[in-house]
Amino acid sequence: MYRQESIKPYRDAKEKKEQVEAMFDHIASTYDFFNHALSWGIDRRWRRKAIDSLLPFHPRKILDIATGTGDFAILSARRLQPDVLIGSDISRGMMEVGKKKVESTGLQDIIHFEQQDCLHLTFPDQSFDAVTVAYGVRNFQDLDEGLRQMYRVLTSGGHLLILELATPPHFPMRQLFWLYAHIVMPMAGRLICGDKEAYTYLPATMEAFPQAEVMREIILKAGFSSVQWHRFTFGICTMYLATR
Repeated sequence: MYRQESIKPYRDAKEKKEQVEAMFDHIASTYDFFNHALSWGIDRRWRRKAIDSLLPFHPRKILDIATGTGDFAILSARRLQPDVLIGSDISRGMMEVGKKKVESTGLQDIIHFEQQDCLHLTFPDQSFDAVTVAYGVRNFQDLDEGLRQMYRVLTSGGHLLILELATPPHFPMRQLFWLYAHIVMPMAGRLICGDKEAYTYLPATMEAFPQAEVMREIILKAGFSSVQWHRFTFGICTMYLATR
């Protein structure tokens, strides 16, 4: 078990998966505003750079896991122009927000949403040319099984793209980020979202999550043939691009 798998949003007896679903249902209406505000909008640049790493491969069918409110799915559809993109998530509340955004952009013929558990995907083997996960793998109850499921549904030669928040590795950003994550984020979460626990959970999982070379080895263990990784903005965010 990896450390972040034992960290839960709330102090009750429910499994992590159930707590994460409840947390995201609760904060769905304020999630986009809060995330963009906390990152000063830099998260949009991270998403764009990550998605552009798939441009050379021209994926026609894409699965976006932990799609949330659909930001990554919408940008992927615009920049990669696939035939179909399925956004999956365990939180119906987040996807309801995402569906409205997709309709407002006119992409409803390309982007479709399905409530799915990433550890028990119902899609057939080798169904997708690309699988993406933006800021979601920290929430997996079983990281190894989640990676195996993503490997299973990818076509041979297909690509896995993971974008994940991380703890900056070097002074002074590491220390400054600790103050921001442990003081500013929980306080803002309580004031804006009414859920301090959700934004206490976030930095806790960031600090516990395997990073860089360690995460690369975990992805390789799931069966992928190659893994590249790249840090953005002093290491606050890391991208992993793997090939089946």
